[in-house]
Amino acid sequence: MPTVTIDPTGEVIYLDPEETVLSGLYKAGYAYTIGCRRGGCAICKVDCRAGSFTYNRPIADTVLSDEERTDGTCLSCRAVPESDITIRMRGENLRLVNAFLRQINEKARQRAEALARAQQGAVIISEE
Repeated sequence: MPTVTIDPTGEVIYLDPEETVLSGLYKAGYAYTIGCRRGGCAICKVDCRAGSFTYNRPIADTVLSDEERTDGTCLSCRAVPESDITIRMRGENLRLVNAFLRQINEKARQRAEALARAQQGAVIISEE
């Protein structure tokens, strides 16, 4: 289960496998300025500070330049994390618009931690 950490607040969002950054943030109750949600307008760009991602569909050269494709620019509506990533918003803050959905993200965090503990326990048992 990949995570998205928001720099500089440290808020951690848990994504489902193959889920886009934008979808995960909205599912967790957060919002920010977006446009088309299809990868055509580039309004949802954020900076990826750590980790890696791929795009679930081709992105036009008019949306992301060659330089942006290599400098960590992340088109959040199409970016699917390959690992845990850290992002920073551009020119605005991420807003919590639905506290109830934030609680659901907290449950996802608890499930992820329980799974990690169970996997760690299985490794320790198999090493003995």
